[in-house]
Amino acid sequence: MVSTHPGEVLGATSRGAPVPISETITVTGMTCDHCVRSVRDELTALDGVDGVDVDLASGLVTLHTEAPVDEAAVRAAVQEAGYEVSS
Repeated sequence: MVSTHPGEVLGATSRGAPVPISETITVTGMTCDHCVRSVRDELTALDGVDGVDVDLASGLVTLHTEAPVDEAAVRAAVQEAGYEVSS
């Protein structure tokens, strides 16, 4: 149910804190722990990213943020690490 209380912000908790967001992408080309560290380091450096989980076997990378992160910035960070985000 959506509240209609004046001044309330959607996506915030009752204390006004942002609701955490998790976004998962698939990164291709990672083959070792060094690859994982490179991707994690580049993505963690993005503004608004609080944490990054990387699953080497599946290529799944989950970003933990408090607000949406620009998709182009995510793709650029992954490319800077030497890998690609698959569509």
